[in-house]
Amino acid sequence: MRLMRVFRWFWLFAFSLGSVGALAADDVARVQNIRIGASEGATRLVLEMSERVDFRVFALDSPRRIVVDLPTLDWPGVDGSPNPDGLISGLRFGQFTATQSRLVVDLDKPAIVARRFVLDPASGFPHRLVIDLKATSAKRFAEQVASDRATKRAQAPTPSAPPVISQAPRKPNRKPVVVIDAGHGGVDPGARGSRAQEKQVTLAFSQEFARQLRNTGKYEVYLTRSRDIYIPLRQRVNIARKHQADLFISIHADAIKRKSVRGMSIYTLSETASDKEAAALARKENRSDIIVGIDFDDQPPEVADILIDLAQRETKNLSVKFANLVVKNARGSTRLLERTHRFAGFRVLKAPDVPSVLIELGFLTNRSDEKQLRSASWRRKIAKSLVKSIDGFFSSSQQARMTR
Repeated sequence: MRLMRVFRWFWLFAFSLGSVGALAADDVARVQNIRIGASEGATRLVLEMSERVDFRVFALDSPRRIVVDLPTLDWPGVDGSPNPDGLISGLRFGQFTATQSRLVVDLDKPAIVARRFVLDPASGFPHRLVIDLKATSAKRFAEQVASDRATKRAQAPTPSAPPVISQAPRKPNRKPVVVIDAGHGGVDPGARGSRAQEKQVTLAFSQEFARQLRNTGKYEVYLTRSRDIYIPLRQRVNIARKHQADLFISIHADAIKRKSVRGMSIYTLSETASDKEAAALARKENRSDIIVGIDFDDQPPEVADILIDLAQRETKNLSVKFANLVVKNARGSTRLLERTHRFAGFRVLKAPDVPSVLIELGFLTNRSDEKQLRSASWRRKIAKSLVKSIDGFFSSSQQARMTR
């Protein structure tokens, strides 16, 4: 019997609110260049674009950020981001939802938007979106965040009653369902190497992995994302539950200051991390929703957490079983990190009734690992070892008894 039926309506409703549509392939403005100019106590950010677009700017704290929401745009590649300067300590940009792009400006110190305007083409320059930042006090910045939140609430539509959502019964003798989650995406690039971003290598690997898995004819296979778009962590879990997944595999690549560290690893859920490195990695990954500018200030509390934790106990054992198979079959195919199987509290692994693992393919900060991660032949080899692990997982008598 499928676990926790009482939560189906909750998770499906959450998924339906955040479902991702298709992007239009044409009629998209292009960001041609991004420039930063700094002076004493002020910094100017300029986006040069192929056409004029509407935009919305607001401030967020913890950490301090300025967020710019825009329509879908064609952004520069991995080398198109300028070096941080002045009041700006970092930039992230890309697709945020199916119809919206986002630019996130990390602040080196408290700052407010002194001016925001668009310039029409002139003197050889295209359309320009200009944002002038001015240094301010922590108190004034906090007041600006509160004001922006109040404006957002005032403009938000009145919530309607939740729709009644029915879920089709599971087909008898159906194929096992595997959901593959390509980590990060869109405005959230993830870890960075010298020539690649995590969101790129995870998507390329996930697509190859899904292709091989489908070719076996044994499984129903779904991807949480099949293109460069951001998906909130909770929605990734909801996608797995919406498809009534029997296994959820989240694909990632890490970065670390020690460039000599390399190798693949796999994580299963535990609120008590197996080591400091695992705990640090979980904290970093769990901040994904925060760093892309999602404001949790008005989010409802997760009232079902306690009951969900009870249900997770059963799925944790199955997750560990699959992780052990992955380590066994990957050994000899690629370099493995010491203590390959680790434990940490990743939010993306918290579906209560879906065995879930997070695989770190390697380290983008290691030259050899990054080269492998960008290699199509390496991706094929490792995907093949994961397919073998999935075959072993679902062929076991224990998993057969869990088929619902």
